[in-house]
Amino acid sequence: MSQAEDHEATRRDFLYYATAGAGAVTAGAAVWPLVNQMNPSADVLALASIRVDVGAVEEGTQITVLWQGKPVFIRRRTADEIAAARDVDMSDLQDPIARNDNLSDGVDATDENRALDEAGEWLVQMGVCTHLGCVPLGDGAGEFGGWFCPCHGSHYDTAGRIRKGPAPQNLLVPQAEFVDETTIKLG
Repeated sequence: MSQAEDHEATRRDFLYYATAGAGAVTAGAAVWPLVNQMNPSADVLALASIRVDVGAVEEGTQITVLWQGKPVFIRRRTADEIAAARDVDMSDLQDPIARNDNLSDGVDATDENRALDEAGEWLVQMGVCTHLGCVPLGDGAGEFGGWFCPCHGSHYDTAGRIRKGPAPQNLLVPQAEFVDETTIKLG
């Protein structure tokens, strides 16, 4: 092989590699926006978890916050509300499952398994009726002193358990925890 042929082979190899490299960069630039659009948007990531200051919530009242586009009821229950919830016989419940994302699946719907704290003072639950997604009324509404969905007549007790009406499940308890004495983290 002459020096001219060797030089020509080296130049040809360089052109092949340069063309392949440019093609790979172009393909990556074209594909990246398609892949990146599948990532969650910034507003969704911002709502993945929120912190709620409950220091001003007085006993016997509740606040409603918006989390992931849905209302969440945070209630500070009275001793009478806790006692009423704990006195319920499990056989009286339409849905015997706690529906608590903080616990394993299938645990009983006792008040202790639905409350956020051991004393049962704090109750955190999704404010969405499990029948058709309406927002139930609170502050002792309904026949059982908890929440009432006027759209189709679902009655929930002071622990958010369905007691009467067409709703098939208890109000859902989202993942929540106290991060300090007055702040609850959702998500």
